[in-house]
Amino acid sequence: MTRPRPTGSPAAPLRRAVVIGGGLAGTLAAAALDGLADEITVVERDTLPAGPEPRTSLPQARHAHLLWSGGARACEELLPGVTGRWLAAGARRVPLPTGLVTLSAQGWLRRWPEMQFMVACSRDLLDWVVREEVLRRPAVTLMQGWAARSLEGTARRVTGVRVDGPDGRELTLAADLVVDASGRGSRAVNWLGGLGITGIEEGRVDSGLVYATRLYRAPADSAEFPVVNVQSDPGAPVPGRTATLVPIEGGRWLVTLSGTRGGEPPADPAGFERFARSAVRHPVVGELISGAVPLSDEVALTRSTVNRRRYFERAARWPDGFVAVGDSVATYNPVYAQGMSVAAQGLVELRRTLSGRRLDEPGLGRRAQRAIGRPVGVAWDLAASLDILYPDAVGDRPGPGSALVNRYADRLARAATGRALLARAYIGVITMSEPASSWLHPDVVVAALRGPGRAPLTAPPLTAREREIAAAGAGTPGPDPRDGP
Repeated sequence: MTRPRPTGSPAAPLRRAVVIGGGLAGTLAAAALDGLADEITVVERDTLPAGPEPRTSLPQARHAHLLWSGGARACEELLPGVTGRWLAAGARRVPLPTGLVTLSAQGWLRRWPEMQFMVACSRDLLDWVVREEVLRRPAVTLMQGWAARSLEGTARRVTGVRVDGPDGRELTLAADLVVDASGRGSRAVNWLGGLGITGIEEGRVDSGLVYATRLYRAPADSAEFPVVNVQSDPGAPVPGRTATLVPIEGGRWLVTLSGTRGGEPPADPAGFERFARSAVRHPVVGELISGAVPLSDEVALTRSTVNRRRYFERAARWPDGFVAVGDSVATYNPVYAQGMSVAAQGLVELRRTLSGRRLDEPGLGRRAQRAIGRPVGVAWDLAASLDILYPDAVGDRPGPGSALVNRYADRLARAATGRALLARAYIGVITMSEPASSWLHPDVVVAALRGPGRAPLTAPPLTAREREIAAAGAGTPGPDPRDGP
């Protein structure tokens, strides 16, 4: 696990880092640490696939994953050129809202010229490209089939991590910095407790969301087909149900349905299409797939969708030499597509905090954890404040000011259906490209108070050509809107 020091280099001790977890957050963490540590060891319990294929311990990868422009830019900062490599591998750069047909809680959004963008592909492809790029870096070593068992050190400083191998071997990996990127199953709270650090606060909001996904063959000539999304309305006293169609690599449509407690999508193929046509607020996705050819007889179902946040940054004590990132810190309702972007932005914050400093500098771990918490807080406030509104949702109730904030956000989103200025402001925050404070700009506030200014669209703003493609290869979508996109 050591490398020879280059000839002529100073005899200073090697700077070592260990990253727990080889998923997207873990490999991006290794990229963030490259140049700051001489040796970066990524410890991954699975044997990772050689190509863009499913991972054993990431069943949620089968569902729709969208990387917002704010997250894509963060990935570019950590891995310059990665967006181009995603596109070369088959991903799509979807302009927003131009390439999006979406019914929000407030109405259909017009397809204005590009304001932001998203990267659309399978999660397997997204992870694989990042993994390939990171593992090419000389400082990075991957240990597959090894699982983190405990942290080494004291409440003042973490000095390494104890790992178990597939053959029963145990090792202690010494490190100046240990990064926990092990995901929603992270045992960081237990590990810290073993060092005497307790009392980590945790927030939870559980709407009972269930996700169901099926793959279809895309119709001919649909390479530029838009992402189609029907959202739920958290303000309605019914379970929240959504439907999303994402064109992905390989000439496929990935269709994901979701429903909160009492409105869950079914696992059987026949019920899947019925749900898409009749259970959500508009049947457009069900109509689009009604004549499409399914690529499997199965419907993938996932129930682990709780919003959970660990407030590591509030801990009374925090050890030097340890930080947690990505889903180890917070997980969100997947319908908001925040997780990957939050993880990437948190790792940009980590790199900026560590740059120009020694990894073992006193107090650096706490400063880094607080920096990682900044993008987490924005995403958490959005997901938790909306999910708690659904019937039978359980968890932490928002503070008294959240109702006022939600009312303003609702008014802004409604006005965004008819005003380009507000659509830009709305999408900028949703894609994690602009701070939430941008919604308080005087021009935005005035425009939000004035309202949409145009009559609402009455049907999905698909173009005539998109309707032809859909009718020829995937059933016949709904009627044309009376006013175009």
